[in-house]
Amino acid sequence: MRLAASSPAEQRGQTRDSVRLLVATTDGLAHARFSDLPRFLIPGDLLVVNTSGTLAAAVDGQRGDGRPVTVHFSTPLDDGTWVAELRETSQDRSRVTDAKPGETLTLPGGASMTLLFRYPDPAADRLWVTAITGLGNPDGGVEAFLAAHGRPIRYSYVPDEWPLSAYQTVFSRDPGSAEMPSAGRPFTAELALDLITSGVIIAPITLHAGVASLEAGEQPLPERFSVPESTARLVNLTRSADRRVVAVGTTVTRALESAAAADGTVVASRGWTDLVLGAEHRARVVSGLITGWHDPEASHLALLEAVAGRALVRAAYAEADKAGGPDYLGHEFGDSCLLLPAIP
Repeated sequence: MRLAASSPAEQRGQTRDSVRLLVATTDGLAHARFSDLPRFLIPGDLLVVNTSGTLAAAVDGQRGDGRPVTVHFSTPLDDGTWVAELRETSQDRSRVTDAKPGETLTLPGGASMTLLFRYPDPAADRLWVTAITGLGNPDGGVEAFLAAHGRPIRYSYVPDEWPLSAYQTVFSRDPGSAEMPSAGRPFTAELALDLITSGVIIAPITLHAGVASLEAGEQPLPERFSVPESTARLVNLTRSADRRVVAVGTTVTRALESAAAADGTVVASRGWTDLVLGAEHRARVVSGLITGWHDPEASHLALLEAVAGRALVRAAYAEADKAGGPDYLGHEFGDSCLLLPAIP
């Protein structure tokens, strides 16, 4: 398993855009810094970013028998219920496995959460559909409750707490992600300006990511997304000009591919996506990808291979793991990889 970054780059004496960047193309591999990104893109390339902002989605609670629990708010459903994950408060923050339907948890501020049924099906043992009551803020709802009582979700590889601002990207505009769309974290306003002035176009989508602590082999769950008309037009124009559509992260890839017709034409779309990219469903639209470093068993790797092909992804990971080479750090505060396969 790759060594995880345990703190933000800013706490390690770096700027956000000075994290390492491995660039993998069909012509070879290169080690760089994220601030070097304009060197590897050309005028007319389209960079698509996620505007979803991160919620303070972790809340302390208490189970009916008095045991403490950490609740990870993941995704609001259309009927007003929420998908949530329960975690132990111990150092390893392991999953709670003995919860039962009908159990009610006490939350801060007089609120409570009742576990309704397992999600996405009765055989699942990680996520629950829950009903939240007693918020006391009918206008603000759960988001206002989280702003008042929550903190960013973190796992055992991040031992210290960091403010919510450390979990926002420069593109964050629309709060809604349980965990940060972290591929966009190394961008700074200055780097975005450098890209624009070099002729690279930047366009937005929104995809609100749920909790990312997927078990080995577990497929991505449905997520809410929106691809605006202006971005759809830019994607189609870029492809017609034989330029790259570079997705900043797996969330952007999933949103764009969910809005694509069989011929790769993108149309303005919004709603829920349950698309799973992989060997059976290759990318039709995205021809380049900026990503963090994922564990070998992560389902994200299948998506990377759906965009860049297995050979290029494996070459990138082999280079990053080469003895004596740069030590590429994984997870949300880690380093980056730019995958540029041959344009179809």
